[in-house]
Amino acid sequence: MPDRLNGSAWAFGKGCSLLAGAGLIMAAYVNVAEAKCQDAPGPGADWSGCSKARIMLTGEDLAGTNFQRSLLTLSDFGGSKMMGANLSETEISRTRFEKADLTKANFTKALGWRANFSEALLVETNFSSADMNRSNFAKAKASGANFQKAELNRSDFSGANLERADMGKAELARVIFQQTKLAGVDFNHSNLSRAQLQGAVLQDVNMAGAYLYLTQLGGADLTSAKGLTQAQIDMACGDAQTKLPSGLTAPKTWPCSSEED
Repeated sequence: MPDRLNGSAWAFGKGCSLLAGAGLIMAAYVNVAEAKCQDAPGPGADWSGCSKARIMLTGEDLAGTNFQRSLLTLSDFGGSKMMGANLSETEISRTRFEKADLTKANFTKALGWRANFSEALLVETNFSSADMNRSNFAKAKASGANFQKAELNRSDFSGANLERADMGKAELARVIFQQTKLAGVDFNHSNLSRAQLQGAVLQDVNMAGAYLYLTQLGGADLTSAKGLTQAQIDMACGDAQTKLPSGLTAPKTWPCSSEED
């Protein structure tokens, strides 16, 4: 019996030592993680997982900074250099990026309601599966950007350059595309219901499977659009000035209003 008790005590003591060691390691890891969040902003800084809400970093050089899974709500990065920055899974709601250089930055799965990217440089920037509802992309330069499966409902792309952008399977309901450069955009299987494409030139745009319920196409040029079917045109809203691909005709319901049920 004494041997058994001694063995149990030894095992218990060893278990406590292991737990204590694990606790020390965890505490050290937390301390290191907290320490890096205090690092000064600059190229290549690691602020992943940090809470940085309401920070003001306008005109800064933040190229290659790692913001993954961080909190950046209500912050201001206007005019900053953020080429190649990692903002995947980061919360950026109501954050400002006006005129920032975000070339090839990564916003995959980011959450950014009412974020402001007006006049930002977004060439080949990745917004795939990001939630950017009601955001401002007016006059942004976003050629070759990836918005695949992104949530962009009620966002504004007025005057933006979206040439060759991938918007496949994106949610684009009521999005404003007025005076937007759209040559070569991929809208395959995206939701464009009630989107504003009045007067748009849809040169070589892929519309295969796109949902065009009450999409505003008044005066739009779709002569070279790819994948369009008569069924899509029948549910959209065009007018006498809308140009359609060969073989498709304007339905008798045109013109119609985006507010129809």
